Amino acid sequence: MTDHIICRVDEITEGKAKRVEIAGRVVAIFNLGDRFAAITNTCPHEGAELCHGRIAALVNADAPGAYRTEDEQIMVRCPWHGWEFDLASGRSYCDPSRMRVKIFDVKVTPGERLAEGPYSAEIFEVRTEDDYVVLTI
Repeated sequence: MTDHIICRVDEITEGKAKRVEIAGRVVAIFNLGDRFAAITNTCPHEGAELCHGRIAALVNADAPGAYRTEDEQIMVRCPWHGWEFDLASGRSYCDPSRMRVKIFDVKVTPGERLAEGPYSAEIFEVRTEDDYVVLTI
């Protein structure tokens, strides 16, 4: 498995997704506020891009009018036909035994760990004297 740097955390608005192509795959990465999730971007039903789908908690009902949201189970709804997929398991809410999308591991890594390397810029001393900028080499 190879890590791929996608973007800064603030480049994906909370509650939205970003479409990316990685190693020949098209992936949708979702900002869920407290975590990120990544799935195959294509709906297996008819091919819609799931990155354009709506993110919402699963809604369950014990009786008519007695519904509740399952905030720990976040779904994405296909923008074409409304099929819902669990962002943690990839399973379809419409047909969980047969229909699913692939999930991918996604993590947030501090930038200073990613920026390390053999590269450095030469630094020169700059100062001002009266109204002149003076560079010392």
